[in-house]
Amino acid sequence: MKTVAVGLSGGVDSTLTALLLKERGYRVVGLSMSIYNKDIPNMQLAGKSCYGPMEKQDIKDIQKWAAGQGIESHIIDLSDPYKKTVLSYFKETYLAGKTPNPCIMCNTVMKFGLLVDTAREQGIDFDFFATGHYARVEEINGRFVLKKGLDTHKDQSYFLYRLSQKQLSRTLFPLGGYTKDQVRQMARVRGLAVAEKADSQDFYAGDYTDLLQQEARPGQIVLTNGTVVGTHQGFWNYTIGQRKGLGIAYAEPLFVLDIDAVHNRVIVGTASETRVTECFVGDVVWGGLFESLEQPMTVDVKYRSAGKCVPAVIHPEKEGVRITFLEPQRALTRGQSAVFYCDNIVVGGGIIR
Repeated sequence: MKTVAVGLSGGVDSTLTALLLKERGYRVVGLSMSIYNKDIPNMQLAGKSCYGPMEKQDIKDIQKWAAGQGIESHIIDLSDPYKKTVLSYFKETYLAGKTPNPCIMCNTVMKFGLLVDTAREQGIDFDFFATGHYARVEEINGRFVLKKGLDTHKDQSYFLYRLSQKQLSRTLFPLGGYTKDQVRQMARVRGLAVAEKADSQDFYAGDYTDLLQQEARPGQIVLTNGTVVGTHQGFWNYTIGQRKGLGIAYAEPLFVLDIDAVHNRVIVGTASETRVTECFVGDVVWGGLFESLEQPMTVDVKYRSAGKCVPAVIHPEKEGVRITFLEPQRALTRGQSAVFYCDNIVVGGGIIR
């Protein structure tokens, strides 16, 4: 009998994942990350999130449910490495004038990395690792490819694009072929108490400034020609593409075009100035179709987690990939990921520079 370790978070997706695998004849063990620490003062949460003090209750609920199902469960304390990797990355990226994606970092380094490795080091034996992500893995010509989940509204392949061949070869996504509505219905049929539990909205449900822990740093809001049109109290409070909350009276709506962290400036402009036809992507990883890009390739690109895929051509360059969009795109954001797709397969992706 094969053993599957399931990353249990206490939500309907991971809970149903464990139950489905058990029904399919696998021996299931639960793995849950403990990542929260109390180093952040005055934390004010606005909803359900992956990171926060509600973790303690979630862990209690997970252990109670697992015990009732006869599933061996383990809590892996990763609070220190989470602080040193995900939280530090989040803070450093924002303070460099870029916009981070902590969920991608967490999946790659923590959930599919340290959680699995630490569990094995602690003597927990298993053949596969499974999560409740809406994505699929398929073996093609001896290589493992990551594919979009069937539910286009819940597809999470964007957040998983950096998983390696080794990680993908040992990963199961039992929910990848279902829609969210089907998952909730299957949970209801099985009498799961979490069938109606709300999904986590983000990795942190409070104000991001809680995590940055920065004092106000007044600076200028300027047009692309250098004209000062306003002031700010900290450039990290703004993101590229932002329109609301600028507090500027101008003849046309203004959008944040760029963040100049070095000079503590926020650069704004009109809608026409937000459109670009090219961008450069570094720190590129390639999926299962091939190990490197040798010539230009037409793909679909997703450059924000909530955005749609758009057609483009990717060109190999010495330090990464240049993307040429078939139509101008708005608000490409440095620090975010651009993920390349061929049909439903993840070709690769990298960080927008």
